[in-house]
Amino acid sequence: MSIEDGGTSHQQDAVPASVRAQLLATEHWGLLASRSTAQGEVLTRIGMFLTFTSASVVSVALVGQATGFSDGFVLLAVVVLFIDAAIGLLTQLRVMNVAHEDLMYVTAMNRLRAAYVDLDPGVEPYLMAAHHDDEAGSRQTYFFFGGRGNFSHVAGSSMIFMTMANAALIAILAGLLVTVAGAGTAAATVAGAVCGALFFVVSAVNGYRGYRNVWRRYTPLSPTPTQDGEQTVPGT
Repeated sequence: MSIEDGGTSHQQDAVPASVRAQLLATEHWGLLASRSTAQGEVLTRIGMFLTFTSASVVSVALVGQATGFSDGFVLLAVVVLFIDAAIGLLTQLRVMNVAHEDLMYVTAMNRLRAAYVDLDPGVEPYLMAAHHDDEAGSRQTYFFFGGRGNFSHVAGSSMIFMTMANAALIAILAGLLVTVAGAGTAAATVAGAVCGALFFVVSAVNGYRGYRNVWRRYTPLSPTPTQDGEQTVPGT
């Protein structure tokens, strides 16, 4: 067993640097393609959701005008809004999954850049994207110039966009259900606002916990050095 291990180690050491660079570049291009595919797919999903929701709302409005906003119209509106909310939740789930996948691809490419620096340390000053596969490195890769706060990055994300859209749908649906139950406009407004806000808060907290769990379970190979030159320790 030791002979086999020694032979394998010797073969790895004998691999030329040019071959290693080609292997790393192939993996890098594969990650780039996967990331691009995931981003394109989720943007298409969001577009489909917005198109479906817009068309369904217009259809409900036309039916309301044709039926004089009768009881049948209210029932149809509830059903349509429920379907819109369900599709929105599925789309939001996919957006959150792709956000984690995108972080996964960014971290993997950071690790490959660390390998590039190991092969040629002189290339390090020319890399604007990070070559450290930890949380700090991922933030640098997402925004090379630094200084952009987490709020700006999160608030402008597709995940928050979908969460806001779904919160609005759920608020309208909740208000409509309260109205159908016989409550007044004020009660329906309060119920809708509370349900929408609660959904937004729960979704935001769940997304943050998922993000923190990623770094809690992950161990980087090339963490970002601290100011004193030591490397950061995961979980500290």
